Amino acid sequence: MNLNKVFLIGRLTRNPETKTLPSGKNLCQISIATDRFYTDKDGNKKQETEFHNVIFFGRLAEIASQYLKKGSLVFIEGRLRTRNWEDESGSKRSRTEIIAERMQLGPKAPKETLPPIEEEKEEIPIVEEEEINIEDIPF
Repeated sequence: MNLNKVFLIGRLTRNPETKTLPSGKNLCQISIATDRFYTDKDGNKKQETEFHNVIFFGRLAEIASQYLKKGSLVFIEGRLRTRNWEDESGSKRSRTEIIAERMQLGPKAPKETLPPIEEEKEEIPIVEEEEINIEDIPF
Protein backbone atom coordinates (compact mmCIF):
# COMPACT_ATOMS: atom_id res chain seq x y z
CA MET A 1 0.00 0.00 0.00
CA ASN A 2 1.24 3.51 -0.85
CA LEU A 3 0.25 6.90 0.53
CA ASN A 4 1.15 10.40 -0.67
CA LYS A 5 -0.68 12.85 1.61
CA VAL A 6 0.31 16.27 2.96
CA PHE A 7 -1.40 18.48 5.57
CA LEU A 8 -0.10 22.03 6.05
CA ILE A 9 -1.24 25.07 7.99
CA GLY A 10 0.67 28.21 7.10
CA ARG A 11 0.61 31.79 5.86
CA LEU A 12 0.96 32.97 2.28
CA THR A 13 4.32 34.60 1.56
CA ARG A 14 2.99 36.42 -1.52
CA ASN A 15 -0.28 37.01 -3.36
CA PRO A 16 -1.62 34.11 -5.48
CA GLU A 17 -0.52 33.88 -9.12
CA THR A 18 -3.22 32.66 -11.51
CA LYS A 19 -3.21 31.57 -15.12
CA THR A 20 -5.25 29.53 -17.55
CA LEU A 21 -3.70 26.41 -19.08
CA PRO A 22 -4.01 25.73 -22.85
CA SER A 23 -6.67 23.15 -21.95
CA GLY A 24 -8.77 25.98 -20.44
CA LYS A 25 -8.27 24.73 -16.89
CA ASN A 26 -7.51 27.34 -14.22
CA LEU A 27 -4.27 27.13 -12.22
CA CYS A 28 -3.30 29.08 -9.10
CA GLN A 29 0.13 29.03 -7.44
CA ILE A 30 0.88 30.11 -3.88
CA SER A 31 3.80 29.88 -1.51
CA ILE A 32 3.19 29.30 2.19
CA ALA A 33 5.46 29.39 5.20
CA THR A 34 5.10 26.99 8.11
CA ASP A 35 6.79 27.51 11.47
CA ARG A 36 8.02 24.88 13.90
CA PHE A 37 8.58 25.96 17.50
CA TYR A 38 10.56 23.75 19.86
CA THR A 39 12.85 23.79 22.86
CA ASP A 40 16.42 22.61 22.31
CA LYS A 41 18.40 20.42 24.72
CA ASP A 42 19.68 23.54 26.53
CA GLY A 43 16.14 24.80 27.19
CA ASN A 44 16.26 27.59 24.57
CA LYS A 45 13.12 28.22 22.50
CA LYS A 46 13.81 27.86 18.78
CA GLN A 47 11.87 28.48 15.58
CA GLU A 48 12.34 26.92 12.13
CA THR A 49 10.50 28.12 9.03
CA GLU A 50 9.87 26.02 5.92
CA PHE A 51 8.53 27.34 2.61
CA HIS A 52 6.19 25.30 0.42
CA ASN A 53 4.98 25.73 -3.17
CA VAL A 54 1.29 24.87 -3.59
CA ILE A 55 -0.64 24.41 -6.86
CA PHE A 56 -4.46 24.54 -7.19
CA PHE A 57 -6.41 23.45 -10.27
CA GLY A 58 -9.96 24.07 -11.50
CA ARG A 59 -12.61 25.46 -9.17
CA LEU A 60 -10.25 25.28 -6.18
CA ALA A 61 -7.84 27.56 -8.11
CA GLU A 62 -10.64 30.11 -8.62
CA ILE A 63 -11.54 30.07 -4.90
CA ALA A 64 -7.88 30.36 -3.82
CA SER A 65 -7.22 33.31 -6.13
CA GLN A 66 -10.40 35.06 -4.99
CA TYR A 67 -10.04 34.69 -1.20
CA LEU A 68 -6.33 34.29 -0.43
CA LYS A 69 -3.80 37.10 -0.19
CA LYS A 70 -0.33 37.62 1.25
CA GLY A 71 -0.39 36.89 5.01
CA SER A 72 -3.61 34.80 4.88
CA LEU A 73 -3.70 31.71 7.07
CA VAL A 74 -4.71 28.58 5.15
CA PHE A 75 -5.03 24.83 5.74
CA ILE A 76 -4.01 22.70 2.74
CA GLU A 77 -4.58 19.01 2.16
CA GLY A 78 -2.90 17.55 -0.89
CA ARG A 79 -0.16 15.39 -2.33
CA LEU A 80 3.52 15.84 -3.19
CA ARG A 81 4.75 16.07 -6.77
CA THR A 82 8.32 16.63 -7.95
CA ARG A 83 8.92 18.05 -11.43
CA ASN A 84 12.26 17.75 -13.26
CA TRP A 85 13.39 19.83 -16.24
CA GLU A 86 16.42 21.34 -17.96
CA ASP A 87 16.85 25.12 -17.90
CA GLU A 88 18.14 27.30 -20.77
CA SER A 89 21.77 26.71 -19.75
CA GLY A 90 21.29 22.92 -19.78
CA SER A 91 21.35 22.51 -16.00
CA LYS A 92 19.02 19.93 -14.53
CA ARG A 93 16.46 21.47 -12.18
CA SER A 94 13.75 20.04 -9.92
CA ARG A 95 10.96 21.42 -7.77
CA THR A 96 8.77 19.69 -5.20
CA GLU A 97 5.23 21.06 -4.98
CA ILE A 98 2.03 20.29 -3.13
CA ILE A 99 -0.92 19.65 -5.42
CA ALA A 100 -3.86 20.90 -3.35
CA GLU A 101 -6.91 18.65 -3.13
CA ARG A 102 -8.72 20.52 -0.31
CA MET A 103 -8.37 23.92 1.28
CA GLN A 104 -9.79 25.60 4.37
CA LEU A 105 -9.48 29.34 4.84
CA GLY A 106 -8.11 30.54 8.17
CA PRO A 107 -9.61 33.19 10.43
CA LYS A 108 -9.34 36.84 9.48
CA ALA A 109 -7.77 37.59 12.89
CA PRO A 110 -4.37 39.29 12.97
CA LYS A 111 -1.37 37.01 13.32
CA GLU A 112 -0.67 38.19 16.87
CA THR A 113 -3.95 36.78 18.22
CA LEU A 114 -3.16 33.22 17.14
CA PRO A 115 -0.84 31.45 19.61
CA PRO A 116 1.99 29.33 18.18
CA ILE A 117 1.81 25.57 18.63
CA GLU A 118 4.93 24.42 20.42
CA GLU A 119 6.28 20.91 20.09
CA GLU A 120 7.28 18.95 23.15
CA LYS A 121 10.89 18.07 23.82
CA GLU A 122 12.26 15.14 21.88
CA GLU A 123 12.43 12.99 25.04
CA ILE A 124 9.83 10.21 25.16
CA PRO A 125 9.16 8.80 28.62
CA ILE A 126 9.44 5.05 29.07
CA VAL A 127 6.20 3.55 30.34
CA GLU A 128 6.08 0.08 31.78
CA GLU A 129 3.26 -1.94 30.25
CA GLU A 130 0.89 -3.96 32.38
CA GLU A 131 0.02 -7.51 31.46
CA ILE A 132 -3.56 -7.66 30.14
CA ASN A 133 -5.61 -10.73 30.91
CA ILE A 134 -8.03 -11.43 28.05
CA GLU A 135 -10.58 -12.84 30.49
CA ASP A 136 -10.82 -9.37 32.15
CA ILE A 137 -12.12 -7.73 28.95
CA PRO A 138 -15.94 -7.34 29.29
CA PHE A 139 -16.86 -8.08 25.67
